[in-house]
Amino acid sequence: MTFSNISAMKKIEAFVQTTELGSFTKAAESMNYSQSGISKMIAELETEWGLTLLERDRGGLRLTADGQMLLPLAKKILEDYRTLSSTVDELKGLSAGIIRIGTFSSVATHWLPNIIRRFQADYPNIDYEILIGDYTEINAWLADGRVDCGFLPRTMAPGLECVSLANDRLLAVLPEGHPLAEQPLFPITALCNEPFMLLKQGKTSEVSELLEAHNLHPDIRFTTLDDYAIMSMVESGLGISVLPELILKRSPYRIITKELDVPATRDICFVLRDSATAPLAVRRFRDYLKFR
Repeated sequence: MTFSNISAMKKIEAFVQTTELGSFTKAAESMNYSQSGISKMIAELETEWGLTLLERDRGGLRLTADGQMLLPLAKKILEDYRTLSSTVDELKGLSAGIIRIGTFSSVATHWLPNIIRRFQADYPNIDYEILIGDYTEINAWLADGRVDCGFLPRTMAPGLECVSLANDRLLAVLPEGHPLAEQPLFPITALCNEPFMLLKQGKTSEVSELLEAHNLHPDIRFTTLDDYAIMSMVESGLGISVLPELILKRSPYRIITKELDVPATRDICFVLRDSATAPLAVRRFRDYLKFR
């Protein structure tokens, strides 16, 4: 065994065990080292610290004044290290931990319950903190470490690691009895023919980008972060809108949804800053997403 490579923590343990047990021999038996190995570790510790910790004479071992002062601190360090090691082992086994997730409402409503249910079946002691916000807020939470991971459209997640989960269609949302309700596809230019309800998701959104890409300027009468408010407004005949398909699942409103006559989707991703530094629980959680 090469003692020059022994960790500082082992040397501290040798010092504590030797003083508590009263001899190198008993400390060596306790730590499964040779007697000379224990003696050498303490000698190296004394050299590194520039202090004499133990005095050796015919009567055995006794602590020096410096050793007496340092022994309680050494015991505390050793106790804290054992607690740390135990916690690390628990986290490796995912018997403890928390996953902090930033997401928007439709993912929180329609995806997260099933994902968490499956994950919790295997890791029942993991806790969750779920923050619901718009795209801008989720990006900010990831940037400042408020959340460990999140869900965002790929176009809204520059600089983040993305795991693509689904292409969510953008659909026209119409009141019942709308003149174009029977058409197989809704003409995107018809969005400019009547009052429009715009769903905002922060500084920008997929719908805003869609309108801009096609140089469309509808008569926007109502702007909100609340997708259910938009569906209610459309149901009441106050206008039309475009919403992601995921939002429209299990809608309680009497509305009609139609595919647009141009391709329009959002690529929803699971995002995090760096998988190499992400907590183990988050990395394991990511493995459950493909079975959404």
